[in-house]
Amino acid sequence: MKPEEIAAMLKSLFGGNAVSLLEDGSWQVETGEFRLIVLLSQDYSWLRILLPLMPLQEALPFLEQLLEANFDETQEVRYAIQENVLWGVYQHTTETLVSSDFRNVISRMINLHKIGLNEAFNKFIEIRIGQIIKAAKLQGQSMESTMQNLERFYAEGLMGGMEQTSQGREAVLNAWRYQLKRMWSEIN
Repeated sequence: MKPEEIAAMLKSLFGGNAVSLLEDGSWQVETGEFRLIVLLSQDYSWLRILLPLMPLQEALPFLEQLLEANFDETQEVRYAIQENVLWGVYQHTTETLVSSDFRNVISRMINLHKIGLNEAFNKFIEIRIGQIIKAAKLQGQSMESTMQNLERFYAEGLMGGMEQTSQGREAVLNAWRYQLKRMWSEIN
C-alpha cells in the first residue's frame, strides 16, 4: 500500500474529521473512544499501527494472560508495552499489504480496545477458581462448603468490594456459583 492509499482508507473508515496527518507518513485517528496511530518507516517499506489500550498498572496483574493471547488469539495484532502503556500493535511490510488486510487489522485493533481486559480477567479468574477447587478438594471439602467459604470471604471483604449493593453482590456470587459448579467435576 502506498501512503496515499493508507490516507484514503483511514478517511473512508473513520471520516475525514477524525484523521489527521501528523507528518509525512504518519496519521492519527482520534475518536471519542480511542486514538489510533499509523506510522510508516522512513523509507515507507514498513507500516506500524498503534492503539493505546490502557495504563500498564491496570494490565500488570494480567500480563501472563495477555502474552498467552499473543500466542493464539490476537492473530496478527500483538499486545506490547511502551512508556507505561499497554498497546495493541501491528506491523507489516507495505509492499505486500492489501486494503482488505488493512481494513481487517484495524477492525481487530478496535476490538482489542473494546474487550479491554475482559478476556484476560476471565482467564485469570478461571485459574483462581481452579486453585480454590484443588485446595478445597485436598481438604476434603464439598462443593457446597467451598461455596459457603467463598460467600463468607466475600462478605468479609477478602474477595470483592464491601461497598457493593446487595444486587451487585448477588450477581458476583452467582457468577462464582456458576463457575464453581461448572468446574468442580473437571478438576481433581
